[in-house]
Amino acid sequence: MRPPLIAGNWKMNGLLKEARDLATGLRKEIGDNAGGPEVLVCPPFLALAAVREILDGSPIKIGAQDVHWEAKEAGCSAVLLGHSERRHVMGETNEMINRKLKACLAAGLLPIVCVGELLEERNMGVTREVVERQLAKGYDGLTPEETARTVLAYEPVWAIGTGKTATPRQAEEVHHYLRKLVTQKAGEAVGKSIRILYGGSVSPDNVKDLMAEEDIDGALVGGASLKVDSFLKIVRYKS
Repeated sequence: MRPPLIAGNWKMNGLLKEARDLATGLRKEIGDNAGGPEVLVCPPFLALAAVREILDGSPIKIGAQDVHWEAKEAGCSAVLLGHSERRHVMGETNEMINRKLKACLAAGLLPIVCVGELLEERNMGVTREVVERQLAKGYDGLTPEETARTVLAYEPVWAIGTGKTATPRQAEEVHHYLRKLVTQKAGEAVGKSIRILYGGSVSPDNVKDLMAEEDIDGALVGGASLKVDSFLKIVRYKS
């Protein structure tokens, strides 16, 4: 059984006061989260310390939105790697992501590795080739044990911040293929246990249908994670 993970990526939204208010509201409403999915929030870098102070001792974990391969300390337990803006705006390569991934594992952090295709790649029918290349190069040199200590996130770039979302069937097809690739690389046990999140305009309206798919183990949430009410509805998708 793969425990579901709901992660909120706040990107660069909000000032310090807004970050504190959001973290305070989430801590109050989520409580001890007994029986619920694992919850993670990824605030802007400048808000990490403030949010960490508020969420300390709560079940809500804190992640950074990126990392360097050189050692640093920020008090996080998880890190997003290869998010679409890093790949397609900042020009981050699969090789750079690979270096960061190895650094995260060496530091005991949980890496959430994002993969996904552009709209033109989807239209060309090369989605599988794109995510296979991203996975192969991003995970190059990892042992099965190291692979098992990661989380994957499928984020179709055309569905990020656009209001569009892959249908549950479209998302499941890619998730199933990614699980097959991990199985080939790291063995059946790792393929079965690795969590693969879906990210791309996840909302309270579509999360339940997405989570009903066999190979979707959670969500990487963008805009809907910026308000307590909407993020709470996603966290409580089983209700």
